Amino acid sequence: MTVEITSEAELRELLGTPNVRAANKDRPRLHERDRDWLAASPFCLVATAGADGSCDVSPKGDPPGFALVLDDRTIAVPERPGNRRADGYRNILANPHVGLLFMIPGRTDTLRINGRARLVRDAPWFDDMVVKGHRPILAVVVEIEQIFYHCAKAFLRSELWRPETWQPDVLPSRARLIKEVEAPTESLADLERHYGPSYVNTIYT
Repeated sequence: MTVEITSEAELRELLGTPNVRAANKDRPRLHERDRDWLAASPFCLVATAGADGSCDVSPKGDPPGFALVLDDRTIAVPERPGNRRADGYRNILANPHVGLLFMIPGRTDTLRINGRARLVRDAPWFDDMVVKGHRPILAVVVEIEQIFYHCAKAFLRSELWRPETWQPDVLPSRARLIKEVEAPTESLADLERHYGPSYVNTIYT
C-alpha cells in the first residue's frame, strides 16, 4: 500500500529538521571562494519551470570559467549551438525563477545558485565568453537570490567520479538509441557517422 506525504508537517516528522549550519548556509551574494569555484567549473545544470509548472533541466558546459561573473550578485551563462528546442528558455520567458548546480569533475561537493533569470541576446561582455572564435548565441543572466555549497553524499553514494565503476557501453551507442527510440528516417549508418569522431568538430557551429 502506497503511503503519501501530503504536508510539510508530515515531511518534517519523517526527515527531522536541518542543523543550524545547514539551515543558515545560504547567502545572497558571491563570496571570493564562489568566484574561484565558478572559475574552475566546466559544467552546470540549469533547472527551470514554466508558468504551468512543467519543468526542464538543461546541461551547460564549456571550458572552466564559462559562467561569467558580472558582479557579486549576477552571473551569465552562455548558450552554444544545440538542438534548438529551447525548453528552458521558453520557461524563463514565462517564469524567471531558476536553479543552477555547478560541478567540478572529481569533486563530490557542488555549488548551488538560485535566482531570477533573463535572456540577453548581446552585450559588451559577450566578448569575454568567446570560445574558439565563437560568441555565444545568447546568455542567461541570473540575479542571485541564494547561493550555497551542497554536501558530497549523493556523489559518494553513486560513486560518480570513480572510473572503475563507469560502464559507458552498458547501453547501445547514441546513434542506435536514436534509431530505436525516435525512429528517424536516417539510416543507422548515417547516424553513426553523424555522432562519430567528427561530431566534436560541430559543437560550436
